[in-house]
Amino acid sequence: MDVELARFNMIEQQIRPWNVLDPAVLALLAVVRREDFVPPAYRALAFVDCEVPLPEGECMLAPKVEARLLQELALQRHERVLEIGAGSGFMAALMGHRARSVLSLERHAALASAATAQLRRAGIVNVTVRVRNGVDGVPEEAPFDAIVLSGSVNAVPQVLLQQLAPGGRLLAIVGDEPVMRALRIQRLADSRFESRELFDTVAPRLHGFDEPSRFRF
Repeated sequence: MDVELARFNMIEQQIRPWNVLDPAVLALLAVVRREDFVPPAYRALAFVDCEVPLPEGECMLAPKVEARLLQELALQRHERVLEIGAGSGFMAALMGHRARSVLSLERHAALASAATAQLRRAGIVNVTVRVRNGVDGVPEEAPFDAIVLSGSVNAVPQVLLQQLAPGGRLLAIVGDEPVMRALRIQRLADSRFESRELFDTVAPRLHGFDEPSRFRF
């Protein structure tokens, strides 16, 4: 397989047509080696428009979904990010290139260890992967400028929204199959939030979020 051609085709045929047009995001996808975060048995799927299986029954989101979430986060170099669901570490790697620091939570110790190793091999030192169920976030280290849920939930828990800094935003894929939507929720003030629907998609559930405390707008 011509890896660079496959990467180019992924960007031009999958990601750009999905309204990912930010030049900085596209440039980043061209240099961060997605294939290095894919399990060896599934390396042929690294640039395919599908979810990639991971150990422990988890998966990497499709490339176009990762790219769209990254674009919608609009991260700045001074910002602190919390990710729920590290998986392979690839999404954290992308965010690490754009933010000051990323704390990524992963409930499976083996996945967390593998993600950490892959991030270090990629030379990314501002991402920390912690073994922890992310349903409650990390209130002791809040507030965060951005929070991203790398999987779907039935509803966004209020406890996570309360960990956003003023002006901070949370991205999550919300709903039940076959209808799910990516939402961007921004904290305007201590008790005011603004929600915007971004795009329709389907993503695997994040474990521990099936019966969340619900936040109503």
